Amino acid sequence: MTDSSRAGIFSRVRQASAGADSAEIAAQLRSLGRAPAAALPCADLYTSFLINVLKNHGTADLASNRSEAVTATSKYIYQHYNTHRLVAGNDPRLAAMPWREAGVLPRFGALEPGEPVSLSYARLAVAELGAVVTFTGKANPAANNLLAENHIVMVDCMDLVVDMEAAWERIRQITDQEQRPRGVNFIAGPSSTADIEGKQIYGAHGPRQWHVILLGDVPATALQEARSIAAP
Repeated sequence: MTDSSRAGIFSRVRQASAGADSAEIAAQLRSLGRAPAAALPCADLYTSFLINVLKNHGTADLASNRSEAVTATSKYIYQHYNTHRLVAGNDPRLAAMPWREAGVLPRFGALEPGEPVSLSYARLAVAELGAVVTFTGKANPAANNLLAENHIVMVDCMDLVVDMEAAWERIRQITDQEQRPRGVNFIAGPSSTADIEGKQIYGAHGPRQWHVILLGDVPATALQEARSIAAP
């Protein structure tokens, strides 16, 4: 597209909307409706989310309660780093976890150089994308989401939504009741880039591993089924 043709298009758009009041513009937006979301890989919402997490090169665990979530975290970090130490945000839900039951030694705050593992608690999860949604701020420093070598994320199954539109609707509801966050991050897998020779490389500028722990009343078969479907 040339500069002149682009300028012509914008000019026609400006002329078409000139003089329209806010109510008319809002009505026209509503009339457009919503594009259909991508089809989920299976009928079950939990399994669909887990399938997409695995397809995004993440790993996953299930935990029916906080004790199981702590145990899953302990096993995961010990398997990868032979340690029980990690950095967690100041989210009150993380502070309330029974860490001593599994011998986990969290440091609450922002990630510092040399600390390989961080833990976040997501506000939402999106089945359509296999993504988690975090709010950055004092309770969840951005560094913990973006700079750790290995990023673990807990999310409640009750906070799982179908698609992006549902996620943004929930975000609007949350921010109507709470102070607006500094940022909203949709995280769908470890960091990656294809800038070098068009080859997909993981961990180029952020987490190399991304592990999701889905908490709540989720059938144990959901993860087994997700692994079988997502397997190449």
